[in-house]
Order: sequence, then C-alpha cells, then structure tokens
Amino acid sequence: MNSESSALFQPFKLGDIEVANRIVMAPLTRNRAISPNTVPSPLAPLYYAQRASAGLLISEATQISQQGQGYAWTPGVFNDAQVEAWRAVTKAVHEAKGKIVVQLWHVGRVSHTSLQPGEGAPVAPSAIAAKTKTFIPSGFVDTSTPRALAIEEIPGVVQDYAHAARCAERAGFDGVEIHAANGYLIDQFLRDGSNKRSDSYGGSIGNRIRFALEVTDAILSVLPRGRVGIRISPASPGNDMSDSNPQAVYGALIDELAKRKLAYLHVIEGATQGPRDNIPFDYDALRRAFGGAYIANNGYLRDDAIDAVASGHADMVAFGRPFIANPDLVERLRVGAPLAEGDKATFYGGDAKGYTDYPTLTAA
Repeated sequence: MNSESSALFQPFKLGDIEVANRIVMAPLTRNRAISPNTVPSPLAPLYYAQRASAGLLISEATQISQQGQGYAWTPGVFNDAQVEAWRAVTKAVHEAKGKIVVQLWHVGRVSHTSLQPGEGAPVAPSAIAAKTKTFIPSGFVDTSTPRALAIEEIPGVVQDYAHAARCAERAGFDGVEIHAANGYLIDQFLRDGSNKRSDSYGGSIGNRIRFALEVTDAILSVLPRGRVGIRISPASPGNDMSDSNPQAVYGALIDELAKRKLAYLHVIEGATQGPRDNIPFDYDALRRAFGGAYIANNGYLRDDAIDAVASGHADMVAFGRPFIANPDLVERLRVGAPLAEGDKATFYGGDAKGYTDYPTLTAA
C-alpha cells in the first residue's frame, strides 16, 4: 500500500487527544532517573522531544510511589520535584507539536527490598515470589519475596494512583496510561497464577478484576475519561505470569472498562518481546467489546502496522525499541527507509550515549 495514503500516517482522535498520526511510541524503561528524588534525567526533555513526531508518546513506566518502584533509576510522578522535572518534558514535547501521556506504574512483587521504603518486602496480592530478575545499582538480581497486601491497605494503594494522576495533570501531560500489563501489580491481581487471595480481591474473576477497576475509577475521579488509557498483556508470560483462562479474565475486565469509555485500550498481543501467537487468544473480541480506540503492540513491522490499521484490527500501532535508535521513526516508516539498530549496552542506565545521540535520517 502507498504509505502516503495509508491511514497509519493520518490524524486521529484518541478520546480527547488529537494526534497527528496513528503511530505510538510505547513505554521504554531507560533507567536514567536521578536520585534521590527519582526525577527524570535533565536529558529527558530532549529525548522525548526528538521523538515527538509520533502521534502519541507514552512515557517510560513511572512509579506512583516509592513502594511502586521495582528497578533502579526509574522515575516517579508523586512528589513536587518529579512534577517539576516532568513539566520540562511535557513543555518540550508540546513545543515540538507532540502529545504525551505518562504510564502510571506499581510493580508489585517485581521489586527488591533495597528499593522499598525502609528496605521492607515488596507488596503483592499474595506472598508468591516472581521467578524473574530486577535491576538494582549493583546489577541484575532475583526479585525479593513479597508480602501479601492486607485488605485494609488496598484503598491506600488505589489512592496512590489517583495522587499520581493529579501530579501528572500538574506536570502538563495530555493524559495517563494505567499500566495493567507485564506482570506488575494490577496484572498480579488479575491472574490466578499470582493471586491466591480468599477475600473480595481473589478467587472469582469478578473479584480478581476488582483492583483494576478501583484504580481506574480512582483515576477517573481526577481526570476526564477521554484522557485515560489502559495497557494490558493478557497472553504474556513475562515476569513469571500465568492464568488458567485469560480470555475469560480479560474479557470480563474489558466488558467493565467499556462502560467507562476510556480514551484507549493498549494491548500487548502475545508474549512481551516474543511471538504474537504464543497462545490462542482472540484480540479482536477485546477490541469489539471495548468499543473505543485500540492500540496494537508487539513486534509490528511497517507493513504489519499499515495492514493492521487499514483492516480495522487496530486504530493505532505502538512501536517500542525501534524508537530508541530512530528518533524520526515516523518519517522512516512513511518513506520505507531502513531502521538504525540500537546499542543494547546503552538501553538501561548511563548518559546521553545511546539516549539522545542517535541521528535522524537526514542527519545520518
């Protein structure tokens, strides 16, 4: 298909957010936040502005509290210093004619005691360790065994999401994305492999989707529904996740979210950074049930993305790692130019090298 006429490169309205094209920059953890306040790097405004030709930028995953942090040098959006640092980012993106939402993140059990308040245990629906690694200043380590959240603690965590959404609004973001994917806290409540609770947050599917809906409703008490999206990964085994019937769980969740008329549903199809067909799953059923804008994600290439939008499978397509080495990815996709390869040694942590020094096609 001629890219000039492809819907992928045409404007779209995502809830209340008008975007210049249907290409999304997916959240990309880069571990460059500055201690002690875990504020975004002083280079972050340039990094995001360089990529502002994407129809929508979704920020790197950003913790809603210190308890929500799971990796070294990831930013937060819950205190004044963080708000000020993010304000410089949103200003730079808006000056570059871009749109940006922040991804609100609580990692749950995918953390380490050294990152937690008072070096306590991470929290989760159930006290089940994730058989996965996390990243602390000394390098990659096994995650720490979590403790189960007491039922009386859960409203406080829900309010942390609402507080972070207020901070995001103060920082000038165009909206927020609720991170309910990739084995982090909301996903841990959803799936029966990680949620063994016997109270009103565990057991039945209706109970397991409760936390996700309470978080969504708390954020909707702060922000207009047209500025709130959510990201899920129903089939991904990442971070030691499993469920006995994901189609039923995520179908029930989407049926409820459809009533709330959010700006968008962002779906990692298949295994994160793996095959999109790792298990049988009907993503089109989720799209139909949701009724609003659908962002498809996971290993899409140029022709896949053009076809996904043209066929009606998706309204927008998210690209992750290609944006690291290709700040002008939208233009490269439009003209069918080759993509630069990212330097994996500089993906996580560090300075400008491998962050803001990748050239555009014209500069190259």
